[in-house]
Amino acid sequence: MLYLASQSPRRRDLLGQLGAAFSVLEVDIVEQRAIDESPHDYVRRVACDKAKEGLASLDADKRATAVVLGADTEVVLDGDVFGKPSDAADAAAMLRRLSGRMHEVISAVWLVSDDREVGEVCVSRVRFAALDDATIDAYVASGEPFGKAGAYAIQGRGATLIEYLEGSYSGVMGLPLFETARLLRNFDAKTA
Repeated sequence: MLYLASQSPRRRDLLGQLGAAFSVLEVDIVEQRAIDESPHDYVRRVACDKAKEGLASLDADKRATAVVLGADTEVVLDGDVFGKPSDAADAAAMLRRLSGRMHEVISAVWLVSDDREVGEVCVSRVRFAALDDATIDAYVASGEPFGKAGAYAIQGRGATLIEYLEGSYSGVMGLPLFETARLLRNFDAKTA
């Protein structure tokens, strides 16, 4: 049985696009980057921690046949990891830093079972157009930046801020579908 350890409705929708039959486990782990932990290692660790926490939350009978998928996505600029904005001022500050710049979006997807663990990382590059204060203020006022890494949603109005994308659109959304499908196939989990 496949489980998705995520509170993200976007990840649920994306996993559903693969035709996967799955149940959702809501996990709540502390997402705190360790001192000297690289952004890539941080995103991998959080994705793995979510999957392991999801597996641990199942009773022994379910755990014996479970495959749990965990994922994490972060925006990285100049070595700084941009998580979800804490408020409107934080969202505006993130968008100002991203304005006119190329940044990375790192998405990790991890599968765990009682006896196996595999994962992949997808890195996309996104360049924002130069944004003026009015554009930033209007976007923040829309409410869309909240709950999104880097304070934007590529699948929403945030797409109008993006000048260039190299990599995985679904990875920027929160679950790289190519990598996820490959992991599921290789893990012998049913996806249809």
